[in-house]
Amino acid sequence: MFALFRSTLAKPAARLAFLAFLATPAIAAPDLAQMEAPMLAEKVAAGELPPLERRLPAMPKVVDMSGSSREAGAYGGTWNMLMKDQKDIRMMTIFSYARLVGFNTDFDLEPDILASIEIEDDRVFTMHLRPGHRWSDGHPFTSEDFRYWYEDVALNEELSSGGFPPEMRPHGEGPSFEVIDETTVRYTWANPNPLFLPALAGPRPLEIMMPAHYLKQFHARYQDPDKLAKMVEEEGVKDWDSLHRRMARSYRPENPALPTLMPWRNMTEPPAERFVFERNPYFHRVDEHGRQLPYIDTVTLSMGSSSLIPAKTGTGESNLQARYIRFDDYTFLKASEKEKDYKVLLWETGQGSKIALYPNLNYEDPVWRDVFRDARFRRALSLAINREEINQAIYYGLARVSANTVLPESKLYKPEYANAWTSFDLKQANALLDDMGLDKRDGDGVRLLPDGRRAEIIVASAGESTEESDVLQLIHDTWLAAGIKIYPRSSQRDIFRRRVFAGQTMISVWPGYDNALPTADFSPNELAPTSQQQLQWPAWGLNTESSGENGIAPELPSAQRLLELYNQWLKAGTMNGKRAIWHEMLQIHADEVFSIGIVNGTLQPIVVSDHMHNVPEKGLYTYDPGAYFGIYQPDTFWLDQTSSNPS
Repeated sequence: MFALFRSTLAKPAARLAFLAFLATPAIAAPDLAQMEAPMLAEKVAAGELPPLERRLPAMPKVVDMSGSSREAGAYGGTWNMLMKDQKDIRMMTIFSYARLVGFNTDFDLEPDILASIEIEDDRVFTMHLRPGHRWSDGHPFTSEDFRYWYEDVALNEELSSGGFPPEMRPHGEGPSFEVIDETTVRYTWANPNPLFLPALAGPRPLEIMMPAHYLKQFHARYQDPDKLAKMVEEEGVKDWDSLHRRMARSYRPENPALPTLMPWRNMTEPPAERFVFERNPYFHRVDEHGRQLPYIDTVTLSMGSSSLIPAKTGTGESNLQARYIRFDDYTFLKASEKEKDYKVLLWETGQGSKIALYPNLNYEDPVWRDVFRDARFRRALSLAINREEINQAIYYGLARVSANTVLPESKLYKPEYANAWTSFDLKQANALLDDMGLDKRDGDGVRLLPDGRRAEIIVASAGESTEESDVLQLIHDTWLAAGIKIYPRSSQRDIFRRRVFAGQTMISVWPGYDNALPTADFSPNELAPTSQQQLQWPAWGLNTESSGENGIAPELPSAQRLLELYNQWLKAGTMNGKRAIWHEMLQIHADEVFSIGIVNGTLQPIVVSDHMHNVPEKGLYTYDPGAYFGIYQPDTFWLDQTSSNPS
C-alpha cells in the first residue's frame, strides 16, 4: 500500500501465531458512512475545525483490520483507567504507541508516522513524512520539526549537556543531518548504527523531532530576552533551559498546550487527581474504510492508591485495566465477571524472569564483593532455589521454571540457557560453597566469611509487590539450608536505586530482562555492562554510559568479554555475525549467573469491559518490545454506545 523501508531487520521468531482477537458481537453495527467522530463533526459544523479532508495527511496510515477478527468500530465513549500518581500519565505515551516507525504484532518494524524510510548499510536513513500531516493543534508537521530538535536542542549545550542520546552515538559520534525538502530528512553516520530504528520504535521512543512552532517561544535563540525572563519567572524555574525542558516534555505529557502526534492529547493541567485525554483531530491513521481513528473519544486516568486499584476495577471503575493488577488478584476479579459485565483475560508477560535476584558485583564491602564475583557462589544460590515450589505456591503451576534469559518464542532461545543452574540441588549448592572456601559454619548452621562474619545478606527491593515478599520467604528457607541467611528489606524506589548506585546494596530484587523476545537485530545492551541502571554492576555500567568519565571499568574477565562482544555487535553488519555474538553473550550469562532468574511466562490479568471491543483475547503484555497494549493499536479499540453503560 505504501512504500515500506528496505532494512536489514529480519523477521523475528516471536510470532504471535496464537493471537486471537476478542469477538464479542456488537449490539449495534457502527455507521460506516460516518467518517469521523460526531464530536469532531460538530466542531467542523461550528467552524471550530477544518473538514476532515484538510485534517488528514494526503497519505494517511491505513489500519487494515479485514484480515483479523477485529472489526470496524463505532465512535464515542470513554476509556477509564486507574493509576497510582501523576507520573503514570506517561502510560498514555506508551499505550498510544504512535511512532515514526513501530513494531507490529509480529514484531516486524514498519513505518507509522513516517510514510516510508530508506536505509543504506545501517548508516544512512532517509525519512519521508506524510504530506499534509499536522500536529494536534493543526500546524503542519514538517522537516523543520526535525531540524529544530537536531540544531536547537541536541546541539545546544544548555538543553543537551551530554550531546546526542546514546542510541545516536553508538561509536562515540552522532550523525550528520540534512533537510532534503519539507517532507524529507536524512541522518548519516560514519559507521553502522543498528540502535537507531529500534530506539525510535521503543515504548519510550527516541525523540528526534519537536513541535518547533510551539517551542521556539521558550528558546533563547528565538525569543525576546525580556519576554523569556518573564516566562521563566512566571513558571517558577531557574532559567530558560529549565522552562524549555518543562514545556517540551512529551513522554510524560503534563503540558496540555504541547502539540502531539498521538491519538489522544492531554487536556488537564497538573496537579490533578484525574487527567482527561481527548482525541487528536489531526491523527494520521484511518481504518480500512477510510474512517479516522481513534474510535474512542476520551481516555481518563484517575489517581489513587495502587493497593485499591484491583478492588476498584472489580467494581467497574475501569473498563480496561492491567496496570497495578497482579496474578494473585485473578481469583477475586474472576468472581465478579458476570455481575460487573467484564472479562478477565490472561496475557503472557514478556520478561526474562518475572522476579530475578541481582548480586551486586560492585558492592562496597571488599570481602562480600569478592564472594559475589565468584561464579561458584552465584551458581550455588541459584541451585538452592526450589523453583517448582515457587511456581506451584505463587503462580499455581502456570509459569515456566527458567533462568533469566530469552523466551521460547525468540529465535535466539536455547533450552540450555533456560535450564542452566536451575535444578533444585542443595547437595551441589553446598559442595560449591565448600569448594570456594566457605566451609565453616557457626552454631546456627550459617556459613562464615573469610573474615569470620556470618554469611548474612540483605536482599533489597522497591517494596512494590507482595509477590516479591512471598517469593523471598520461600527462598529464605532453602538458602538457609545452604548456610546463607537473608533479610528482605524494602524501600521507596528512588532510595532503592540510590543505594544500588552507591554500592550499598548486596542483592536486589527486580524483574528480569525487559526484552526477552529479541532477534539478533535487537541490541544486546542488557547483557553487557552498559548502564548504571543495571543492578548487578551499576558502577561498570556507569563507566560505559559516561564514556569512561565516571564509574569503574569492568574488572571481571567475563564482564569485560561481554562488553567486547557488545561493541563487536555494533559493528557486525551481517545477521550471522550478530546472531553469533548474541549466542556467545547468552551462553556467558547462562554460565556465570549474573542474575538469578526464577520463572517466566507468567500471566498478566487484563480486565476488559464487555462493552469494549477489539481487545485481543490472547496477547503479550510486555514493555519492550510491545509497549503493553501499544502494538495492539488502542486507537482501534471501541465501546458499544448502545449499552446502558457504554463507558
